[in-house]
Amino acid sequence: MELTNTLKLFADYDLTLVIIGLGVLALASLLHRFREYPFSFPMMALALGYITFALPIGLKAPDPLKYSAATLHLTELGVIISLMGVGLKIDRLPNWRTWNSTWRLLFICMPLMIAGVATTGWWMLSLTPPAAVLLGAVLAPTDPVLASDVQVGEPEDSAEEDTDPKEKEDELRFTLTSEAGLNDSLAFPFTYLALLMLTEGAAPSNWLAHWLLIDVVYKFAMGIGFGLALGWLLARILLALPVSTEQDRMKAGVGALAGTLLLYGVTESVGGYGFLAVFIGAMTIKHREKTHQTHKSLHIFAEQSEQLLMTVILVALGAAIAGGLLAPLTWKAALFGVLLVFVMRPLTGFVALLGVQRMSLWERGIASFFGIRGISCIFYLAYALQEQPFREANLLWATCAFTIVLSICVHGVTAAPVMRFRDQRHEQ
Repeated sequence: MELTNTLKLFADYDLTLVIIGLGVLALASLLHRFREYPFSFPMMALALGYITFALPIGLKAPDPLKYSAATLHLTELGVIISLMGVGLKIDRLPNWRTWNSTWRLLFICMPLMIAGVATTGWWMLSLTPPAAVLLGAVLAPTDPVLASDVQVGEPEDSAEEDTDPKEKEDELRFTLTSEAGLNDSLAFPFTYLALLMLTEGAAPSNWLAHWLLIDVVYKFAMGIGFGLALGWLLARILLALPVSTEQDRMKAGVGALAGTLLLYGVTESVGGYGFLAVFIGAMTIKHREKTHQTHKSLHIFAEQSEQLLMTVILVALGAAIAGGLLAPLTWKAALFGVLLVFVMRPLTGFVALLGVQRMSLWERGIASFFGIRGISCIFYLAYALQEQPFREANLLWATCAFTIVLSICVHGVTAAPVMRFRDQRHEQ
């Protein structure tokens, strides 16, 4: 019996590798063929995972609740590598004027989203206040991993100072890219707030001081400080590497992974926000020298690693859905997901961008609509549920999974044609 179980385990493992291999092969050979069509690779990866594990071939679907640690660390790695790639793309140094649209989405749209999702979750889904706040924190951030179709392109060399960012970077794409790079960090304080409300009670007097001093001030200060310091140090090391040959560029690209792990690990070890440190560190490396081939090498390696991890995670999500992850989903929870994608994010985003001069009314509508939900949402939910048991855990997973799938399908179908139509209008 033990030998039979062992052979079954290895058979499942081998077949799972075949499925992941098929997904990566599709990524390498098919993705470019669909670039101009209303289709996205994440949809293919989800479908592959679902169909394969739904077939009667004996494969056991992964359960994110049962394997919470694996879910947490796999999505964690996917997000931090994506944040490194996103930070290396951005040509603008942060300031109030040129990042105005980003600040509006971060400090107006995101708090409104968290409040709206939490209130709706409490009212519509009958969630407890801690679970409602957690749902808001989980579903508020946009995803840096799945939003490549609406982000800026790979790093460009620029020997001149960034005197007119509008001429050098597409304002709409820049806004969506920088928002996705920063709002993952801003979701963390509200995740901690939900955990504090669960353990200390809903009364603010029980947790407000700790939350403001530790989870807001201290952790953000550590994230910013270590991101700048380690980013400067890594820039001196990585930008000194030779990039004259293909082999040199490959070795320099590996530095992106090393830098990502160092930025995240060191910052987290002192209690700071590692996501913030990775993004700031990547931007520090990018702006250490305006003209450098290493920027592209770092970005390409980070992007390739991100796409590989994205494939694994989305295949696993599709498999989990085939295994019954959406079984606790109610019609109210499904309606909640529809409202979030089609009403709450577009409305709060549009309100936040009112008066922005750098984008037309049409572009503000696009920026408001493309609030893509994805892998970062899975990370936050897995993190919170590993820290504390929420009695609504199954409903939270079902609601988040449904919303992510809806977002991947809706935004995946619309991203390419909408952005192409917008670019054509922009050129006229």
